[in-house]
Amino acid sequence: MAGACDAAARRSGDDCQLLSGYPFAVSAAAFFDLDRTLLRRASGPALSQALREVGVRSGHRIPGEGLLFGIFDLIGETRPSMMLARQGVRFSAGWDTELVAEAGEIAASRLVAEVLPYARTAMEMHRRQGRKLVIATTSPADLVRPLADALGFDDIVATRYARTDGVLAGEVDGHYVWGKGKLAAAQEWADANSVDLAESYAYSDSYYDLPLLKAVGHPVAVNPDPRLAVAAAVRRWPVRHFDSPEGVPQFAGVEPLKALTMLARPELAPYARFDFAGLGHIPEQGPAIIAANHRSYFDVFTLGVALAKRGRLARFVSKRELFDAPLLGAMVSAFGAVPVDRGSGSDAPLIAAAEALEAGEAVVILPQGTIPRGRAFFDPRMVGRSGVARLQKMSGAPIVPVSLWGTENVWPRSARMPKVLNVVHPPTVRVRAGEALLLPDGISSADGVELVMSSIFDLHPVECKVAHEPTPEELARTFPPGHDQSAPGSPNGTEQREGS
Repeated sequence: MAGACDAAARRSGDDCQLLSGYPFAVSAAAFFDLDRTLLRRASGPALSQALREVGVRSGHRIPGEGLLFGIFDLIGETRPSMMLARQGVRFSAGWDTELVAEAGEIAASRLVAEVLPYARTAMEMHRRQGRKLVIATTSPADLVRPLADALGFDDIVATRYARTDGVLAGEVDGHYVWGKGKLAAAQEWADANSVDLAESYAYSDSYYDLPLLKAVGHPVAVNPDPRLAVAAAVRRWPVRHFDSPEGVPQFAGVEPLKALTMLARPELAPYARFDFAGLGHIPEQGPAIIAANHRSYFDVFTLGVALAKRGRLARFVSKRELFDAPLLGAMVSAFGAVPVDRGSGSDAPLIAAAEALEAGEAVVILPQGTIPRGRAFFDPRMVGRSGVARLQKMSGAPIVPVSLWGTENVWPRSARMPKVLNVVHPPTVRVRAGEALLLPDGISSADGVELVMSSIFDLHPVECKVAHEPTPEELARTFPPGHDQSAPGSPNGTEQREGS
């Protein structure tokens, strides 16, 4: 059975699971570099500060230390800086090993919060698939071990400092874990732990980690320095940024969604007035599901403005058709949106959205699935789909209900563009966010989404909670451009719903 399991794993690229439900023992690991990979910046300042606090270093910074760390944060490792660090090992001579260990604990308590959100999701993915998690770093092992333990890593491959009679000797014990030395140390660790590098993963930002990256079967360039970016492109290695979802590019360290959010400002839409209230219910940080009704293509910009006022980025759950469009699809993908195959019943979109929530992001979902057509557009009773309730159950994240009203006057569904020339008497867009809610334990998905839609309905203007008999002109505005209203169901406004 094990042989069949091994073969299946090789074909699928995934780890195998026995029928008993326990993971089959796989000989693979995931090696994570520390600085500018797991962490956004260098760990050096936190480690140095901790060493000063316990008294093994003088109370003052080494001249130029801040500049060196700043250069590292900007462009990554350089040969001169790493050679300087290598020679600096001798300054550790005489340090008390117990105090060094204490400094590691202090630094770990601070660095845990600096681990990038999608690094955590990558770690969890490898943990679920049975791979050993290993930090591979040039930093001193005694200082890195507490952080590895706090994050649940199985082991570390780090530079070991020699010691004598309870103090450091100012020399390296074994490999200086950098460049080819990191590969040699990782290979020794792999041999000792029956791990096959050809089946393993490695994540790094540094060109100088090419030896290790080329030795593993699954190399990943994370926030790569310029030379590694070129090497990864030539070798067609995947490139990740652990502060963004997989597949989202960055330019000069900024992802497109963040750049777009800078443009989500009311003054850039003078053809609409915005009336916001209750935005304080949207958490300024941490996971949140933003659930809103859908009345116009202008809803996305409106929600973007609302979230920008709270300083939040958000991933939108969007229909698959947008991703398949030639130019628009590339843009939507670059913004980190989550595609939904309407009517497929697939859980893949919810899993992707739950991963974003696990990383502490906000996710926007429009439970109606699409803008209602015909008479359904004027029906105060809104019909939602179960995805929002299922996502809350999967993630445990709070749902913030949001009522949108008036967006349809800025951009009717029958128009190809918003009414951008209407700047003299622009319509008012009303946005109301309600108190965050968690669905009760045991509630069904159907009842859960009904509770969400009811919470959105309660935020609507009073006059909009009464059924309205639309005129033919009003009905016409609820259909896409070029829609044939003589088609069955159109003249009398029969609802034509899309989405899932």
